[in-house]
Amino acid sequence: MSNPVLTAVAWPYANGPRHIGHVSGFGVPSDVFSRYMRMAGHKVLMVSGTDEHGTPIQVQADKENATPQATVDKYARQIGGDLQGLGLSYDLFTRTTTGNHYKVVQDLFSALWRNGYVVPKTQLGAISPSTGRTLPDRYIEGTCPICGYESARGDQCDNCGNQLDPADLKNPRSKINGEVPEFVETEHLFLDLPSFAGALGTFLGSRQEWRPNVLKFSQNLLDDLKPRAITRDLDWGVPIPLDGWRDKPMKRFYVWFDAVIGYLSASVEWARRSGNDDAWREFWTNPDAQGYYFMGKDNIVFHSLIWPSLLLGQNGAGDKGGEPGAFGTLNLPTEVVSSEFLKMSGAKFSTSRGTVIYVHDFLREFGPDSLRYFISVAGPETQDVDFTWEEFVRRTNFELANEWGNLVNRSISMAHKNVGAIPNPTALTADDEALKAQSRAAFDTVGGLLRHSRFKQAASEAMRVVSAANKYISDQEPWKRKDDPARRDTILHTALQVVQDANTMLTPFLPHASQKIHEALGGTGVWAAQPEQQDVEDLDRPGQINPILTGDYAGEQAKWESTPIEVGRPIEKPSPLFTKLDPKLGETGPEWAPVID
Repeated sequence: MSNPVLTAVAWPYANGPRHIGHVSGFGVPSDVFSRYMRMAGHKVLMVSGTDEHGTPIQVQADKENATPQATVDKYARQIGGDLQGLGLSYDLFTRTTTGNHYKVVQDLFSALWRNGYVVPKTQLGAISPSTGRTLPDRYIEGTCPICGYESARGDQCDNCGNQLDPADLKNPRSKINGEVPEFVETEHLFLDLPSFAGALGTFLGSRQEWRPNVLKFSQNLLDDLKPRAITRDLDWGVPIPLDGWRDKPMKRFYVWFDAVIGYLSASVEWARRSGNDDAWREFWTNPDAQGYYFMGKDNIVFHSLIWPSLLLGQNGAGDKGGEPGAFGTLNLPTEVVSSEFLKMSGAKFSTSRGTVIYVHDFLREFGPDSLRYFISVAGPETQDVDFTWEEFVRRTNFELANEWGNLVNRSISMAHKNVGAIPNPTALTADDEALKAQSRAAFDTVGGLLRHSRFKQAASEAMRVVSAANKYISDQEPWKRKDDPARRDTILHTALQVVQDANTMLTPFLPHASQKIHEALGGTGVWAAQPEQQDVEDLDRPGQINPILTGDYAGEQAKWESTPIEVGRPIEKPSPLFTKLDPKLGETGPEWAPVID
């Protein structure tokens, strides 16, 4: 029996639509991985949702002259639509403003408190002079007191990697409006991170298969762990279930604390909606289960250090010991799969700076699979990458249209024209056998790369089979075999077998196109299932309606194996899979995202 797999996907913030930089980090890689794992026979639970608490939501609500709830309702639905359009196969994409999420957060906190991993402490808190609200650490910038980097955040310096406190920054300023924050004494609850140093060191020391950028970055922070605040002075967030705190209207859990617990709360909600309240345990308390966490590199510390600390504390397995909480002994991450940044002309994608390409605009003009493919083969897997329209046009035209689309179209078209069905092979030559053997062998190669989240190499190996099949057809020239139909049919059968194999291997990357190819080869039914957006009633708050993404993936036909193509299956003349783009687009970009010199 294959190990159950939890795919935990970073929660997009519900303060605006998603751009392609976002989905290059958390979205497409996690879905390629999950689709492969399902095809390979694993039971997969892919969960996430919109992150809906904290000051940034209040700031966006003020800009729109709306309430925070109305603001997150608007963007949760919009973000869900973008992710559905991309074909991200969530078992549950939910939100952090559900009654279920509140309860799971409070239960996990209670275990941390009982085990002694949360301590009250007075600190200097940053307040906006103009609004009186707490400024989140990430909304304060200044000069790092350690390395002198001038754009350090209040929680961390991206240049030297050190944890920071906003009060330590030199020349601090609000990212919201540029004003100098006021620092006032306030009492908060802190996660006692130093009490996990030993357990975290042991945990990270056992994670040798992690991407080097993630592992080294995380290990370098172990010697400088500091207590980290998990509460804030604001009224938009999860209440604190503690005497002396629960009735304070301006004390809530800090958004980072409740958001990472969302992986667990979404799993619990999925189980409750499935009709088996304990179904989540298969992915969280089963020692054989594996958990993979996908995000951009700016979220590494939350997933490699802080989230494991919360799990260790809940389990009673930190340096202070303790007893497992309400959830039992929870699994720590198997791997933290972090991508680098997708940039535009060297600048990080930023809505506020105008360097942005929104997902919904991209989908409207180019569809989902061309973006999924670009992110997979040319995205920021292990280093920052510039998105350029020139490279997007080149990849689409030469790889998707000329290589893959052309192979599918010409092989099916010739079989349709000459036979009207999948041809019957007779005597196979060494060339026929060699191509089929190469195709079969690629399943192990591509599958092994996907299992280790090496998406670029995996896609390249699958396309290597496509190139070999194109060369085979050109060399064998079936269009010249009118006087030898048996040989012609054998060539076409061989080509179509490899088309079917390549389609299987490319399904995680191109699920929409793979469904069309399945049908073009005479197949029926669902080959690659797609997510659905639904409105459901909150499980704990009657009358509250929540938009979710979910899907029925168990019945899809895609399996990670080479299966013999069915001789005699009728086929129709195919339609082009990928539209070639005007090369000028690479120079100008579309009107809604023009190239700026």
